[in-house]
Amino acid sequence: MRGRPLLYTSYPEEMRLFPTTTKRVAVILLLIVLILLPLKALPGLGFLGDSAWLILIDRALIFAVAALGLNLLTGVAGQVSLGHAFFMAVGAYTAVLIGGEPGNTVWGLELPMWIWLPAAGLVAALIGILVAPTAVRVRGLYLAFVTLGLVFIGLYLWTNLGKIAGGPTTGRPWPPLELALWRGQEPLISFATDGPWFGVELVREAKAYFFLLGVVIVFALLAKNLMRTRIGRSWASIRDRDIAAEVMGVAEARGKTQAFAVSSFFAGVAGALLASFIGRRIPTSWDLFLSVVFIAIILIGGAGTVSGTFLGTIFVVLIPRVVEDFTLSLSELAAGDGVFSSIANLIVATGPEDFGLVSTTAAGPGLSIFQLNVALFGVLIIVFLIFEPLGLYGIWIRIRNYWKAWPFSY
Repeated sequence: MRGRPLLYTSYPEEMRLFPTTTKRVAVILLLIVLILLPLKALPGLGFLGDSAWLILIDRALIFAVAALGLNLLTGVAGQVSLGHAFFMAVGAYTAVLIGGEPGNTVWGLELPMWIWLPAAGLVAALIGILVAPTAVRVRGLYLAFVTLGLVFIGLYLWTNLGKIAGGPTTGRPWPPLELALWRGQEPLISFATDGPWFGVELVREAKAYFFLLGVVIVFALLAKNLMRTRIGRSWASIRDRDIAAEVMGVAEARGKTQAFAVSSFFAGVAGALLASFIGRRIPTSWDLFLSVVFIAIILIGGAGTVSGTFLGTIFVVLIPRVVEDFTLSLSELAAGDGVFSSIANLIVATGPEDFGLVSTTAAGPGLSIFQLNVALFGVLIIVFLIFEPLGLYGIWIRIRNYWKAWPFSY
């Protein structure tokens, strides 16, 4: 309604995907920006089209798919899970078993991507359904410990199933992101090599970017629409008060099983995409820290919201690069003279005998950049849980409401 954009006169109107004109225009502008990003056509942001930055952005797109699945399970259904890395590994090894090349020490069927990518999600969803009856019997911290056990079980399996996972320290090559009709045929579209695409010369990272962007859009629409359906609303009721939901007729066990299955499907597809994009991944990389990264994405971005999931993914994936660049800048500043160089010397250690909070060398006394990022994730989780439970999405809501109410304070 003109002049009253948040005044709804029917439930279908309120439940629309983009209910206001502002949101529809914002989505169109965002899509234009995302399309121009790898083409280096954005004023002032052309550096994002470089291969180094596109690798990070592609990884963020893959992580967004997995984070959307965890958001449905934890943010919408209220089921705390620390086993997301396990389901990603299930999808990745399903993909390499179906699409990988066979050898003397490994198995592989060499089937095309249109088979191994959906199969990765379906097998992970099946495992999620098998695990769900055990997980449904517990809740809260006990559920977190149950799913935590899956990660350690998976690490044992992946390091001992050499026919599927490859060597414990070397792994095996994954099938590339190529779309072909069948095994042995020339790919119709290759997202893993440089070359022209629709008349534009693109590097492999840019071609993979457009493919992954399409995947993210599909999964985001799937997650958003699922949250608006009766199933999604039943998950939210279980999250808010499971006993009251059962009294009102919601099947708690079935709802939790559905949430685990859908979340595992998202994780399986993301795991297959991640391993295929990297090309080779060792079994021990599907560890607890990977699961914690997705917990950090949900908590920092804002649990229960698709927008918050994207904000958290961008923040968590790109912040290590920002921290690394900032640390290297401080090390260059520490090498000079002046007041700022003295402050930088207190923060950064540039040699084995130097003192500093962060070390740029392996032999330094301070934290490495990786250790700094791990500690930063922990601090951010604590800060957001205490001061802003809705995460970055909650901050955006505060800014939006302030802007709408300005200059009034009520």
